[in-house]
Amino acid sequence: MASLSASNHVARVLSVANHVADVDASSRIANSWRRCLVSHKLDPARQGPPQTLTEAEIRHVAEPMEETIRLATPELDDLARVLRDAGYCVNLADVNATMLFSRLPGEADAKMFLDWKIYTGSNFAETFEGTNGLGTALAEEKPILVHRDEHFRAQWHMFSCAVAPLFDQAGRLAGAVNITSCREDLERTAHQLALAVTMEATRRMEGAIFRGHFRNAWIATVPGDGGSGLLAYDDDRRIVGACRSARALLGLTDGLIASGIDLSRYIKFDHHAARGADEVVELRRADGSALGQGHVAPPLRARPSTQRRDVPVDRFDSLHRLAGRDPGLIKSVKRLRSIGDHNLPVLLYGETGVGKDVFARAIHAASNRARNHYVALNCAAMPESLIDAELFGYEAGAFTGARRDGSKGLIVQADGGTLFLDEIGDMPIALQTRLLRVLENREVWPLGALKPVPVDIRLISATHRDLGRMAEEGAFRADLYFRLRGMEVRLPALRERADRDDIIRQIAREEAPDCRLSDEAWALLSAYPYPGNMRQLRHVLRLAGCTAEDGVIMDADLDLPPFGGRAAEPDLAAAERATIIEALRKHGGRVTEAARALKLSRATLYRKIKQLKIETAQ
Repeated sequence: MASLSASNHVARVLSVANHVADVDASSRIANSWRRCLVSHKLDPARQGPPQTLTEAEIRHVAEPMEETIRLATPELDDLARVLRDAGYCVNLADVNATMLFSRLPGEADAKMFLDWKIYTGSNFAETFEGTNGLGTALAEEKPILVHRDEHFRAQWHMFSCAVAPLFDQAGRLAGAVNITSCREDLERTAHQLALAVTMEATRRMEGAIFRGHFRNAWIATVPGDGGSGLLAYDDDRRIVGACRSARALLGLTDGLIASGIDLSRYIKFDHHAARGADEVVELRRADGSALGQGHVAPPLRARPSTQRRDVPVDRFDSLHRLAGRDPGLIKSVKRLRSIGDHNLPVLLYGETGVGKDVFARAIHAASNRARNHYVALNCAAMPESLIDAELFGYEAGAFTGARRDGSKGLIVQADGGTLFLDEIGDMPIALQTRLLRVLENREVWPLGALKPVPVDIRLISATHRDLGRMAEEGAFRADLYFRLRGMEVRLPALRERADRDDIIRQIAREEAPDCRLSDEAWALLSAYPYPGNMRQLRHVLRLAGCTAEDGVIMDADLDLPPFGGRAAEPDLAAAERATIIEALRKHGGRVTEAARALKLSRATLYRKIKQLKIETAQ
C-alpha cells in the first residue's frame, strides 16, 4: 500500500474492513484490520506511544522467560549484528507482545525507536496497537511482514516489521522474534529477505531451547518437507519430547508422548551407530521405507569428553578459538593470559564488524569476574542526550520522563563484573570527563543523587577510530585515552587474517549447515575483501543458506557488492602489506619460510614486517 496521509489512511482502513476497497478481502492484513475494528474496537486515528512497563514490571514479566531469553540471546545478538547496518532493531517478546529483549541499530535509526518507545518493556499486542508485525504474528501464530501503511494505526506508517513466532520445546507458543526498520530506502522485497533471515534465526533459537530442555535425553533430528524436526528419547528409546515440526511430521500429541510411546513406532535407525557428539544416520519409517539422513546426538552426560577428567577446562579456550591460526591474535591472547586476573583495562581496536563485542565477552569469560555481569553499551548507537542516564543512572524524579523508581545505570549494573563500551571514540567530551572520574575514584554519582555509589568494574573499550590521533587533536581526552589503554589489542580485518579460509569454512558451517559451497562460490568467497568483515560474511552466508537450491550455494547466491579496497593506504604499500600477510598465512606465520617464498632475506622481511606494522606470533 502506498504511503498515505493520516486521514486517508483511516479512510482506507475503514473501506477495507467494510469490503469496499479494491484489495484482497481475504488477505491477512484485511482480516486483521477487521478484527481491530470489530473485535478490539480500536481507532486507527488514535495517537500516542505504546503501553510501556516499568523496570520492576519488566523483571516480573521476564522471570518466567529467563531460561528462554538466555538460550536465545546468542542468536538474537548475531541477528542484531547482521541487520544493524540496515537500520533494524531486534526484539524478543513474550506471548503477550511485551518486548523483553531489545537490540537497537546505530545512530539516527536508534533515536527514532527511542522517540517512539519501541524498546524493552513496550507492548505491541494487536488488541492495543492494532495490526502490527509483533501483535498480529502472535495473534495468528504465523510469520508475517507488515509493511509501512499496512499498520492499523496511522502513526506507525513509517515502520516495517518482520516477525517470526517462537515455539518452545513442547510446540507451544513462547513469544516472537521481531525486527523493525524505519528506513524509507528499503523496498518490500528487502524486508521479505530480512524476514527469511529472521525465520531461520528463530528456527535455530527453537533448536537451542529444545536441546537445553532435553539436555539429558538422546535427540534425533528428523528431515521433513517443512524443515527438520527434533525428537527427544530416553535410554529405553521412549519418546520424551518433540518440537512443533516433529509433532506435525509424525502426528505426535502430548498424550502419546506422556504415554512413553516407543520411538520405533515412528522411525528406525541403527542406534548403535550413534555414539559421537552428533552422528549422521540413515533413517527409515516404521514400515521400512527410507526417510532420509538425520542426526542423532547423545545426552550431554553421555557425550565423550575431549579432555581427561583430571585436567581442568582452560578458561582461555574461547579466546584461543577466536585467535585461530592468526599470528597477531595468538600473540595478543598470550599477552592476555599473562595479565591474568589483574584489573587492567583493555582497548580493542578494529574495523566495524571484526567481532569486538565477541572478543570482549571472551575476555570477560576468561577472567575471575565471569560469574558476574557483563554489561555492554554502544556509544555510537545511543543518542547523546541518553548516554548520561544510561551509563551513570539517575534517582527517582531526576528529570522529566524519568522512571518513578529511578535507574541504577550500566556502570552500577556491572559492579563486580565487566563493562564493555563499544565505539568509545563516539562518546561526547563531557561524558568522557565523568567516565574518567569514575575510573579514578571507583565511584559513580547518579543524576540527582546525594551521595556516590562505590563500584568495582573491569573496563573493556572498543573503537574503529584512531584515539591517539584524536587525543592529539583534542577530539578525545588524552588522560582518558591512557586510562583506557592498559593493554591494546588489534583485531585484524578479515581480509588480513592469516586463517581467513578457516574462518570462512567455519562460518559457512554455522550459518548454512545444510548446504555445501560450489567451487565457484568458494573461489568468490576466498577472494573477496570483506569491508564489513565477520558481520558481512555471516550475513552473506546466512542469506545464501536461505536461498540456495538443492543444498548447494552457487556464486549467484552470494550477495557480495563490488568493493575497491582500502583508500586509506597508498596502493603500493597496501599491495606489499597484503602480499606479506598472505605469505605468512600460507606458511603458518613462519618468517623464514615466508622470506624464502618471497625471495627476500629474513632480515629484510623482518624490517618490512615492522615497517608495515604486521603482527606475527613470537
